Amino acid sequence: MIRSRVIKQIENGGHVCGGATAAVRTATAGALRHWLLKPIGFNVNQCGFAPRSSTAYRHGVPRQRIDLTSQCRTSQLWERTCVLIDSVLAVVLPRHRPLVLARRWRNVPVYRPLVDLLTMGERHIILTYRLDRATIQELCAQLEPDLMSPIRQPTGIPPLVQVLSVLHFLASGSFQTTVAISSGMSQPMFSKVLSRVLSALLKHMRRYIVFPEVGDLPTVKGDFYALGHIPNIIGAIDGTHVALVPPRESEQVCRNRKSYHSMNVQVVCLADQYISHVNAKFPGSVHDAYIMRNSSITYVIEQLQRHRVWLIGDSGYPNLSWLLTPVRNPRTRAEERYNEAHGRTRRVIERTFGLLKARFRCLHMTGASLMYSPKKVCQIIVACCMLHNLALRRQVPFLQEDGPDGGVVAAVEPAESEEEEDEEDDTDNRDTVIQQYFQ
Repeated sequence: MIRSRVIKQIENGGHVCGGATAAVRTATAGALRHWLLKPIGFNVNQCGFAPRSSTAYRHGVPRQRIDLTSQCRTSQLWERTCVLIDSVLAVVLPRHRPLVLARRWRNVPVYRPLVDLLTMGERHIILTYRLDRATIQELCAQLEPDLMSPIRQPTGIPPLVQVLSVLHFLASGSFQTTVAISSGMSQPMFSKVLSRVLSALLKHMRRYIVFPEVGDLPTVKGDFYALGHIPNIIGAIDGTHVALVPPRESEQVCRNRKSYHSMNVQVVCLADQYISHVNAKFPGSVHDAYIMRNSSITYVIEQLQRHRVWLIGDSGYPNLSWLLTPVRNPRTRAEERYNEAHGRTRRVIERTFGLLKARFRCLHMTGASLMYSPKKVCQIIVACCMLHNLALRRQVPFLQEDGPDGGVVAAVEPAESEEEEDEEDDTDNRDTVIQQYFQ
């Protein structure tokens, strides 16, 4: 009613007072636009815009579907006309607000990934992501239910791009900003993607990190016996340090015996460098023997003692009924031969650490320290162990690349033996092995 009266007043040569109410001023603005556009036959309802107070603006849903491509010229004409009308209304109505319109079909930016597996060579994929094309696609299909947004959004990052960006981060050990730029996203968005992908990966940890079943023990024993001719070995145990920037409240706890901050990671591997157990929740100041005593591996091995199986470890561990360590001061030729065989067998865990850190540079000292909380560093370590096992299972080759010194990064890590324990709990099994196999 107000709009019709205002239009009639304008057509009769009247004017509107600047001190009118807000409703009158709004109706006057709409009436002037209608009155100015009507003579040229311009239909506002057919363009891709709607008034601010309309349902289309509040909910982003058009009242009728139109083709913006065909109405492109009409939309441009409408925008230019609104600028002209606002200039006129600014003189007629002192308190007039500029014309604010919303597109019925909003121009939402669509995410366009900068990485495409189909256009990349197989060697380049393995060097960049440490997995081949088929393995990455299989991993994406497995993690897709956890990476999809619960609300369908046209701007959501595809699961494939999320997985590729995290794999690139783990493999390169670079900063988030660098990885985010190469993946076509912002650094805050990549931070969220990293947490999301790590959480999705850890849900499948028991599928990728599995201790040998009872039926697989004969094969595992045979593989270890081929290394050093020590019988009944089903795993090599040792610890390695992963550097991090510690929080202020736990700075001293994370400082290891080499005077840098780290997490002490305990790993049990098989003869083919497959990781069968990992514990990454202890800081660098904790001794290897303490981690072993407070780890679930103790319970697992004790349950298998009826099958007469052992683990093999360095002198940093106590000699137990299920753990063989080297003789500290060999006095006989048999003990020397046992130490030599022990070293050949246990060296597989050093090669495993070297391959793991060479494949995922974020765990290596050359990749700088991880600037995350100890809890998130633990998640990154376990995720790298899972991906390491996935690469071994799918027989993905490890392609060496040039290191920072111009040479080739070696896939073998030097031994990091902890200080020796003061006591040896049980040497009966070790003495029996020496007498039966090394006399």
